[in-house]
Amino acid sequence: MAILAIFTGEGFTKDMYETIRRESDFEHKPPPGLMFHVASFEKSGNKMHAAEIWESEEQLNDMISTRLMPLVQKYKMPIMKTETYQVYNINAFPGIDKHRIT
Repeated sequence: MAILAIFTGEGFTKDMYETIRRESDFEHKPPPGLMFHVASFEKSGNKMHAAEIWESEEQLNDMISTRLMPLVQKYKMPIMKTETYQVYNINAFPGIDKHRIT
């Protein structure tokens, strides 16, 4: 069953996020099971929120342990709080692509 993962990163900045994007290249080489990713920052720029939809919790945990945590440790980034929930429904609508960072 698909899951929703919500990440909250206190002290996690846009520069840190961009480092993760660049180093993991998840947009061009997505980890198995990742279906959707969205990220936002509070106005202070010092707290990140991200939501992802995964095929399974096992695939999420594999990505965290093999791709995310090594980068977080390498760059001494704050550990994000992660919550997971079973997905009930998923919708994506036209216009979503205009917000994509390329």
